[in-house]
Amino acid sequence: MIELYNFVSGPLAWVAWAIFILGSAYRLISMYSLARKKDGSSIAYMSWPYGIRSIMRWLIPFGTMGWKVDPLMTVTTFAFHICFILVAVFLSAHVVLWDTAFGVSLWSLPTEAGDIISFIVIAACVVFALRRLFLPHVRSVTRTKDWVALGLVVLPFITGVLAYHQVGPALLMTLLHVLSGELLLALIPFTRLSHALFVVFTRAYMGSEFGGVRHANDW
Repeated sequence: MIELYNFVSGPLAWVAWAIFILGSAYRLISMYSLARKKDGSSIAYMSWPYGIRSIMRWLIPFGTMGWKVDPLMTVTTFAFHICFILVAVFLSAHVVLWDTAFGVSLWSLPTEAGDIISFIVIAACVVFALRRLFLPHVRSVTRTKDWVALGLVVLPFITGVLAYHQVGPALLMTLLHVLSGELLLALIPFTRLSHALFVVFTRAYMGSEFGGVRHANDW
């Protein structure tokens, strides 16, 4: 088991990073080429002032019309993304990995805070799941790939919490935590989670269209 853990946390981790980086570059380049081929005019009227305005308003809770429509979803979405980044980057165990792998020294969260924030992420994922199950307009557009994306996100947090609280075999839970985290990283460019790569460009496009063409606030 120790040998397997060393492999997963060593060579396999670099494989996951390589897939993520190369896959992200491929998706960004291919989507840009597809946009030029199918709708070149959309690129021509891209306005970065309007695009940046849209992005900045979208980053503020209830700053856009879309955020105001569903307050629960807005609060859940912001809580999820903020807590996700805090745990992924600033959890003490992850800070050690950043330093070991890349020589980057970061401030770390107190251990108890990281535990609480992890539970917030899991709770947010439960809200996302319940929306897909019980809201007709969300359920009607939910596909298997949406559930896969949700599972990819929540699994590293569940296994991380179980490992931290020593529920079950500690080494096995830690191994599953690392594996699920690497799987999440590697599959981001190829699943619904790729919105993390495209969201800036999507908002910039929307801001350019609504601001520069329709002369209205974007959704």
